[in-house]
Parts: sequence; C-alpha cells; structure tokens
Amino acid sequence: MTPEQSHVPAADRGQGSHKTWIGVDHPRYKWVALTNTTVGMLLATINSSIVLISLPGIFTGIRLDPLEPANVSYLLWMLMGYMLVTAVLVVTLGRLGDMMGRVRIYNAGFLIFTLTSVVLSLDPFHGGSGALWLIGWRIVQAVGGSMLMANSAAILTDAFPARQRGMALGVNMVAGIAGSFIGLVLGGALVTWNWRSVFWVNVPIGLIGTVWAYKSLHETGVRRPGCRMDWWGNITFAVGLSALLAGITYGIQPYGGHTMGWTNPWVLAGLIGGVAMLAVFCVVEMKVAEPMFPLRLFRNAAFAGGNAATLLGSIARGGLQFMLIIWLQGIWLPLHGYDYADTPLWAGIYMLPLTAGFLIAGPISGALSDRFGARLFAASGFAVMAASFAGLLMLPSDFPYGIFAALIFLNGVGGGLFAAPNTSIVMSNVPADARGAASGMRATFQNAGMVLSMGVFFSLMVAGLSSTLPHTLSSGLTAQGVPAHAAHTVAELPPVGVLFAAFLGYNPIQHLLGPDVLTHLSPTASAHLTGREFFPHLISQPFHDGLVIVFSLAIAMSLAAAAASLIRGRTKALPTSPTSVTPAAAAPTQAAAEVDSAPPPALELRGKVRDSAGEPLVHATLTLVDRYGHQKAIARSGQDGAYELASAEPGSHMLVVSAKGHEPRAVQVTTGEEPALSDLTLTAVCGVEDTVRQAHRDRTAD
Repeated sequence: MTPEQSHVPAADRGQGSHKTWIGVDHPRYKWVALTNTTVGMLLATINSSIVLISLPGIFTGIRLDPLEPANVSYLLWMLMGYMLVTAVLVVTLGRLGDMMGRVRIYNAGFLIFTLTSVVLSLDPFHGGSGALWLIGWRIVQAVGGSMLMANSAAILTDAFPARQRGMALGVNMVAGIAGSFIGLVLGGALVTWNWRSVFWVNVPIGLIGTVWAYKSLHETGVRRPGCRMDWWGNITFAVGLSALLAGITYGIQPYGGHTMGWTNPWVLAGLIGGVAMLAVFCVVEMKVAEPMFPLRLFRNAAFAGGNAATLLGSIARGGLQFMLIIWLQGIWLPLHGYDYADTPLWAGIYMLPLTAGFLIAGPISGALSDRFGARLFAASGFAVMAASFAGLLMLPSDFPYGIFAALIFLNGVGGGLFAAPNTSIVMSNVPADARGAASGMRATFQNAGMVLSMGVFFSLMVAGLSSTLPHTLSSGLTAQGVPAHAAHTVAELPPVGVLFAAFLGYNPIQHLLGPDVLTHLSPTASAHLTGREFFPHLISQPFHDGLVIVFSLAIAMSLAAAAASLIRGRTKALPTSPTSVTPAAAAPTQAAAEVDSAPPPALELRGKVRDSAGEPLVHATLTLVDRYGHQKAIARSGQDGAYELASAEPGSHMLVVSAKGHEPRAVQVTTGEEPALSDLTLTAVCGVEDTVRQAHRDRTAD
C-alpha cells in the first residue's frame, strides 16, 4: 500500500462487500492500476484524433457536403467539440474525484464512454440531422473521456511509491499523447472500410475495461468527502474557457469580405467575454474556501512551469497533426498517384514513424527520469522537437519520404522524451489531497492546447495562403482555359475553403467552378482540372509559404517550453535538522529557509518498524495527522517492516503507530523538504522508541 492512502470504507479498498480480482494490499495491485488507466487514457485520447482523419468518410456516410458554406459549422464542431468539452470539464471532474473518490469517477467515465460509442455508431440520420447526432453524442462521450483523463494520473500517484512514480506517470502520459497519434492511423484504416467502425472499435475494449476497472481498482488516495463543490468557479470557468476557445476557432472563418473572422462581433464577444469571465473565475477562486482550481498550487514555480510547458507542447503538437494531415492528404499523396478516397488510410500509414518514435522514447524517458531527474529530459525533448520542426520547414512540398519519415520520427522521440518527466514534475509538486485537481489542470492545459492549435495554426496558414494563393489560382485556372472572370471569382474566395478541402483530402475545383464552366472546357482540360494532380500542384507553393510561418511558431513554442521545463520550484520550507522524535519533543522553530523543491518534493517520512527483539513488524499501520487533527497519510509496513509516508506540507505532525499484539503509540515528527528517516521500535509494554535522521546524514543520538 502506498503512503498517501486515506481512511476509506473497506468495500472501497477491496476488503468488504464485493468480490475483487486482486486486493489493494497485493504487491501487483499497482501494476493492475497502471494497465487499466493506460487503456482508459488510450481510449479517451484516441477518440480526440480518430475523427480528424476520418471526416471525409464520415461526411460521405451521412451524405453531407462539408464545403458548403452552411455546413462549415458542422465541420468545426466535429473537429473541436470533443476537445473543447474535455478541456472544460477535466478540472471539475478531477476535483469531484478528490471529493467522491477518484476510482469511482474513473469507473463511471469508462461506462459512459463505452455506452456513447454504441450510440454514435447507430446514427440513424443523414445530412445536418446526422451531423447534429454525432456532435451531440460526441459531447456526451467527451464527458466520459474527461472522467478518465482527470483521474488516471491521480490514481497512479496514489498507487505507486515516489521512487516509481515517474515511470508509472510516464507510461500513462505516453499512452495519452500516443493515443492522439494512434487515432490518426486507426481512423485512416477503419474509415475506408465503414465510417461507423470508427466508433465500433471502442465498444469491445470499453466493455472489457469497464468491467475490469469496477472489479480491480480501489480507492487508495486521500479523499475529502466533507468538501463542497465550487459551483461559481465551475460555471465561470466553463463559460469563460468555452467562449474563448470557440471564439478562436470561429475566427478562422471569413467575415465581411475579410479572409478571416477576427472582426466578427460574435468572435470578438467570445474572445473578450471569455477572457473577462476567466478573470472573474480567478477572483472567485481566490475567495472561496474550497476552489476547484487551487491557484495556490501555481506558487510552486515547478508546477507552474510544468503546466506552461504542457500547454505550449500541446499547441505545437496539435499544429503538427493538422499540418501533416493537410500536407499528406491534400498534396503529397495525390501527387504520388493515390486516389482521394484512399488518402486517409495512407496518411495514417505514412505517419507511423511519428507514433513509433513516441512509443519508443516515452517509456525509456520515464524510467530514466526516475533515476537522473525529470527536468533535463523534459527540456531535451522539446529541443529535439524544435530541431525536427526546423528540418520539416526546409523540406519542399513534394518531399522525399525517407527524410520526411526521419524527421517525424525525431519529432516523436522528442515528444516521448518530454511526456513522462513533465507529468512527473507536475504531479509530484502538489499535496496528496489535491492530486485529482492537479491531474485535471494538467489535462486542461493539454486539451486546451489542442483546441488552440486549430485556431492558431489555421489562422497562420490562412494568412500565409492569402498572400500568394489568389494569384496562383487565377493564373493556374486561366492557363487551362478557364474564362478570366470565372478564374478571378474563384481566386477571390477566402483561402480557408481551399485549406479545409486539403485537410479533408478533397479536390474542390469541380465544386468551385461548377458544371457551367466545366462543360464549356475541352474534355482534356476538364479531366485535368478535376484529376488528382492539378489541385495539389496548384496549392503546393502557397501551402509551403504558410508552412514556414506555422513551423517557425512551433519552433519558438518548443524552445519556450524547454525553458519552462527547466524551472525549479522554490518554496518556503521549515528547517529539517536532525531531531529526536519523542512524545515530548518540542515543536520545530519557525525560521524558514528557502530551498529547491526538485521533484519529487514529497515531504516523506521513511523507515522500518520493528518489535523489541529487532524483528520487522509486518502490516503495522502508520497514520500521519497534522496539528489540526486532519489525517494526511496512512500506510502499512511491508514484509521487511519498511514503510513510507508523505505529508501534504512541511511542519509538525503526529505519527500514530499500531500493530496487532502491540500497544499503539503516538509520536511527534517534523517533516521538511528532504525525506526524514525514522526507524521505530514498538513493544507491548515500552511504547515506541525511535530515531530520526535526515537523508544522507549520519544517525543522530537517541
């Protein structure tokens, strides 16, 4: 059992009313938790990207033309609906996990996710009604996905000791980010068979995962059942973030003769109102007693820097996904003879090196960061990503695949190097009772970054296209015999339509010119215009001009994230000089010393419990209580009598020790930023004798 366990009902800990497959005290329980939460994170994040690459097949299946102006909103909500909901809800559901039990919320998320996958696959409508069915149920599915995302890291932090936390969180984080890459490959493969299979694939895995989670996972964390939900905080956060992200996304649509919609009053209202509402949210969170988003956690510079790196990395990674889909489906694959109908499948296949690099580097980085520290690995990962973006920027639009594969593999390696250490930095810099909220915050920054990337990178790409695309379209069309006035009309259309066509793997020329123009051209010219190669050749150079702007920003974001990853937290800590821990021990002095809080900064108390004969006491219960009488941690000694406890903050605590056949005793201990070592001797008649020493220091006198 891990140190940060709370006093929870026996049934929740696998010792009561329902039969379980493995008990919480079993040494393999932590691996069960890791395996199940990894499956949950994979499911939740695969579905954030599987629809991106499957959109052509989905729109064909529901008989909807996404390039019609009236249908663009359906396209945008299909793209951003799932990610927007997960960005908004993960903090709330992480907080709910702190209050009601992280495993309980996680299990409910698995069930909701599985049921909505069935409903999505049964869409009975076509056209706009079919799109609304998918958008609405995807939003419900995102609620289940948010429950999984918000609590998986907190469950693992509870289940694993500090020395293995980086590895466990790394595997979980790798699964989360890898899911977004795997979704691209899986979606491309499935949609060519049947668009409904994009949702069917979740059902068997979800059913197994749901049953497995309900039978195997147990509440082992610090629960705060007496806390109240911060309703005003939840409302202002949801409204503010939703308005801001929706405004940024709708800003890429043309408005009032402009190529984009940043002057649209509704977009401005979303941006300004969203920022204002988030400012109100910050004020609310500083006033309420039990905030959903504990802003005090950002006083720890390492926690703040880790979340900033998560946001920047997510924006850069999301932008890369969008650009690669456009590059492959809209330009490179058609130029190399692939039919537009097959481009989703082959785009997923040709992006496999990106996924492979991430899956190889992620677990290795997680294991090594436990031994050598997290910051250097996280920063190195972003430096590698920046180098790969620079390489991609220099490639021509019609690139040699070998070099392209090497560069996206390098980008995947960089993402893998960063993922695990970053999660370890964030989750190890929070108190045990705030891990659900902290896990939700991390997921919020990650998911918000994906939504932001669509608005930011599409806007930059449209800006790059608008300078060269009109002339390129006009000259290219007139060269094929298109009348000048028709070519000029097409060239004056907002470039976002061309960008969406490339993103969806469509050739929009037939749609743009219409049958009236095409029927007056020669059959050869008409076939050439609507064939595989004309449109990709036409937009390749303007697309590359936009790509230079996009990847330049990605390089800057990666380097900024690397710098943020190197930030060391500095907190006020009480001195931790060697102190004899006896019942009559005096309270610590109040002089504060500023120390580095390199992760993991858990304020740990370690040692062994023995009987009077010097033999280890197995399953002795150790409970740490703060000066207000609140339980902060609970653990049991192992087979060798060893235990490990972590408090939520430095200071004076009471350690209560009990074992079967021995008289319980309470002693006063002082926790600081460095682990304190305390060997305890428990006897039936003599109470507790103990010695405390600081890590890497000599043992003090009794």
